[in-house]
Amino acid sequence: MSIKELEAKAQTLKELQRMQEELEAEITATQDAIKEVMTQQGADSITAGAFRITWKPVTSSRLDGAALKKELPDLAARFTKETTSRRFIVA
Repeated sequence: MSIKELEAKAQTLKELQRMQEELEAEITATQDAIKEVMTQQGADSITAGAFRITWKPVTSSRLDGAALKKELPDLAARFTKETTSRRFIVA
């Protein structure tokens, strides 16, 4: 692939990423509008035509790694796993 072709691919990628950001903002705004209606109605589930929409609290338990490292650093070190990944950035 030539430098010109690579530049064109990078330009296309940047434009697609911009479009993705716009879509994500629109998705978030639409979700927030639906959540507002549900909040006003005091409902965690609602039926809108063919759609069943739920917005319910979910409780989960997670390990607090920072607290573990602070209180039991040796134990935290024993169970810490290092991973390597590659970050792709077009600037």
